[in-house]
Amino acid sequence: MTVIDANGLIMGRLASNVAKMLLSGEEVSIVNAERAVISGSKVTTFEEYDVIRNMGTREFGPYFPRRPDRILKRTVRGMLPYKRARGKDAMGRLKVYVGIPYEYQDAEFVSVEGAEMTRLSSNKYVTIGDVSRQLGSKF
Repeated sequence: MTVIDANGLIMGRLASNVAKMLLSGEEVSIVNAERAVISGSKVTTFEEYDVIRNMGTREFGPYFPRRPDRILKRTVRGMLPYKRARGKDAMGRLKVYVGIPYEYQDAEFVSVEGAEMTRLSSNKYVTIGDVSRQLGSKF
């Protein structure tokens, strides 16, 4: 089992690497999901997620999560063939947590190469936790 600390990692790059790991058969747990970052200005990012969240109707969807762990899981799902059997199996091997659960306190965390926040050329970014709070989450 691979345990990844999402603190300071770019969400999209993290999600694509995790999707590859899942499709290859690894079990992956991601901790500190609320500390992963999304590149871009805060205003633009908040507007985009607000539009996504308010799309559709309550009866028919699409349903978009508010909590940071579920936002990250949904992002990984978008990079998997989740309607096929191997994609469903891969999603079953993924666990995402807000903070660090007790069972992972002593675990050795793996970092994802190429997903560090230092890759950003500017300081325009927002954390998933901030986006969640903007959407109304109380995680």
